Parts: sequence; structure tokens; C-alpha cells
Amino acid sequence: MKITIITTGGTIDKVYFDAKSDYQIGDPQVKKILDRVGSTVSYDVIELFHKDSLELTEEDRAGIVDAAASSDVDRVVITHGTDTMVQTAKALKKVSETKTVVLVGSLTPARFRESDAEFNIGVAIGAVQSLPHGIYLAMNGKIFHPENVRKNRDANRFEEI
Repeated sequence: MKITIITTGGTIDKVYFDAKSDYQIGDPQVKKILDRVGSTVSYDVIELFHKDSLELTEEDRAGIVDAAASSDVDRVVITHGTDTMVQTAKALKKVSETKTVVLVGSLTPARFRESDAEFNIGVAIGAVQSLPHGIYLAMNGKIFHPENVRKNRDANRFEEI
């Protein structure tokens, strides 16, 4: 089973430069994560954007939908910023008829020692291989449906609503 991984940026790929938390979105970290943990999953990476999810436009979302829909495999993981992940997941609804799509991100950058990125990527890779066609979010060790999840900024986690 082959997986297409689409990268869009977000906290998972952030690089911080100073104490004032000035950052840029760096190179995608997903390949480094999968290599570091010894993953044997077959995948291709498509780099779409290096953006914070708050900066994504409707045109950008349409590009994400097009990339997922045009993938030649039916298993897709999308790395994405957490602030608008649910919005993008909802935009992918029509893709769910023919593909399993899992959006994943992290609440701390993958480059940080105590990041949730590796764990979340692992959950997403497992989920995309085992779930039926549909759109899902993999965060905090759980799989969520876009219709009943939100980011709780105060608790710094995703939760069902």
C-alpha cells in the first residue's frame, strides 16, 4: 500500500529564530520523522506550501483538494497547521468518496525535543492504512471526524464536540 503525503506547512514545520518567537515555516519534517523512526511505509511527498494555516486562502484550500483528488493512490496524509485544519478537512468532503484522507499537525514544532509531531504522524500513518474512505484528523492520539471536532486553544488540544 502506497501513501501520498501532502505538506502544507503549519507548526509541525516551524523554525523559531529568537526569544520573541519570530518564526518561518521550514522544510517539511515528515520524511525526516518517518526515516528517524524506521518506517517501512511506501510513500511519496508532495510539497504544496510552507504556510501557517491562518495564512491559507480559499485558493490554497482548493489546491489541497485538487492535490488529494488527483493523487494516484487512495491513501493520503496531509500535514497542516492546527488553527484551520478542521476548515480544510471540511473542504475535502467530496474526496472522501474515493480516498482515505488524514490531516495531521502538531502543537509544537517537530524540531523541538518534546514535540507531539512524531506521535501524531505515527497515528496518522496507521489511521490512513486502516480506516475506510473518508476524511479524518489525527491529533492527540485520537482520530476525529471534521464535523465533530474543535481545537481547544486554552487546553492546547483537539476534542470532540
